[in-house]
Amino acid sequence: MRRWGAALTGLGFVFAGVPAYAQQGIHSAVTSGQRATAQHVAARGVPLSELAPNAPDQYTVRRGDTLWAISGKFLKAPWHWPQLWGMNLQQIRNPNLIYPGQELFLERVNGRALLRVGRAINDGGEGPTVRVSPRNRVEALAANPIPTLQMSVIGPFLAEPLVVDDNTFAHAPRIVALGDDARALIAQGDRAYARGPDGAPLLKTATGPTEFRIFRSATPLKDPITGEILGYEGQYVGQARLVKGESESTEPVQDAAAPPAAGEASFQPPAGPPKYLPIPATIDIVSSKEEIRAGDHLLPEPPPSYIHFVPHAPAEPVDARVVSIYGNAVRFAGSNQVVAINKGERDGIEDGQVLEVLSTGRKMVDKTDAQHEMMQLPDERNGLAMVFKVFDRVSYVLVMQATHPIQVNDRMVNPR
Repeated sequence: MRRWGAALTGLGFVFAGVPAYAQQGIHSAVTSGQRATAQHVAARGVPLSELAPNAPDQYTVRRGDTLWAISGKFLKAPWHWPQLWGMNLQQIRNPNLIYPGQELFLERVNGRALLRVGRAINDGGEGPTVRVSPRNRVEALAANPIPTLQMSVIGPFLAEPLVVDDNTFAHAPRIVALGDDARALIAQGDRAYARGPDGAPLLKTATGPTEFRIFRSATPLKDPITGEILGYEGQYVGQARLVKGESESTEPVQDAAAPPAAGEASFQPPAGPPKYLPIPATIDIVSSKEEIRAGDHLLPEPPPSYIHFVPHAPAEPVDARVVSIYGNAVRFAGSNQVVAINKGERDGIEDGQVLEVLSTGRKMVDKTDAQHEMMQLPDERNGLAMVFKVFDRVSYVLVMQATHPIQVNDRMVNPR
């Protein structure tokens, strides 16, 4: 038997390995561009025109805060975190490591703004003890820095979206039967049975995968402009653990004997060599987002990967279109929802890029014109979104702000 796993070699499918609801990493390197921006701003500050209208004079970082939210308190553009960090260059040496308990003070001098820290906390060190009034509760500040975004919002999406080519599922194991014949669907805690693709049985070995994600048949993602298929989106339905690999029956099953010809004895030896029935692998359903059914496919759980997003504007021009709204039977997206766009790694898209959402102007008849000519209203700014998962030709984007519902064919461009 050829162990399933080698069958994945050369398929060319891509997915970023992040365990569901994984915590963000805290050791992201500061890019040379961010440091250069910070050094420039630290020397001069930023113009008052770049401050948010209601920027506070003082703010204490709290548990539950995010870099995006704090940046938005002081600056009009929340993705300009390097500028905010630059104001603190001597006291905040890493823009990805901001801690609860730090007090930020905004100073306005000669038409420019500077931000200083009233209480500094060393990277990774224990924070000071802070007395909080009016309850006079004494609390030791945690050493963990605040995240860029709330993981409760983005965490589920880090593990779910999967874009593959059209052959990936054809070369992946599939669920063939459920533990309870009386049921057509199963969920967390149930048992099921799976088989590998032809010639590659699903075996349990010391080095092979035992943890799998379960996906339903992939849906094509079409470019709304060209109609070209950019990839296939697998519908995530749950996770499974391999309990026992595939095997074969111990008793051979022989083909039925051919009927005797006229005048021949009734006994006829079976035609061909004996056959053994395949016994599917046993899997347990560890978690389920939706009910799981026969025909769903298994792909190995990727190794853990910890991602810390640093919001920033793209360095090059971006003009992308919304390809799909993530989720079953969802037509529109709003804040804290996910959409796919028709640009990916090959187009220079990367994690953390902030894009401006433009609602596509609707087409309508000019009723004031005697000819009733068709016209299209201009695209309008509708909010902001941030890239968090990039494939070759498709990227997934978290909607940070949206004034109106976002739909397929809406544009995403460089933020202003």
